[in-house]
Amino acid sequence: MKYCALCGKHVEFKIPQGDNRPRFICNSCGEIHYQNPKNVVGTIPILGEKILLCRRAIEPRRGLWTLPAGFLELDETTAEGAQRETIEEAGAQIEIGPLFSILNVAHIGQVHWFYLAQMTSPVFSPVTSESLEVALFDEASIPWDEIAFLTVRTTLEWFFADRKANKISFAESIPTHQIDLKPVLRVEE
Repeated sequence: MKYCALCGKHVEFKIPQGDNRPRFICNSCGEIHYQNPKNVVGTIPILGEKILLCRRAIEPRRGLWTLPAGFLELDETTAEGAQRETIEEAGAQIEIGPLFSILNVAHIGQVHWFYLAQMTSPVFSPVTSESLEVALFDEASIPWDEIAFLTVRTTLEWFFADRKANKISFAESIPTHQIDLKPVLRVEE
């Protein structure tokens, strides 16, 4: 960051008084520009024994498969954002269930939230330019070598393990999986 978003003057990277880490501070108006992690929200859309995946039409990782997910917008909850992203990327109508996983990807400044979601209809299709195709997969047919992101792969692995252990329920709260992913695990995340 070189210029203040409020007044357009130069900013300096220094520790503000009373703070403990450097921030961009405007030399003219004094505005402190905080930079915080971005939230990525999505769902695990379930129809019977299958889940819905989207083949990415955009970078990063164009052509690979992912759960429907994207950046949280202002004025929406994480669940609302996850539902919106599922409609936008997969054209699927869902009933949001409990929060299933939270994955901290600190090295790129992101937190990924995935909710269980029951598809209310077998109708789906890519409705925006973000997905090349959308398809239902059972565990055996998932293209594991073509999963776009480590957070998605990890969430899918947890999901299938929990389903085998009969831990998946829409009627009651389930334990939420949490992990901090380190950059050594996968650089392209």
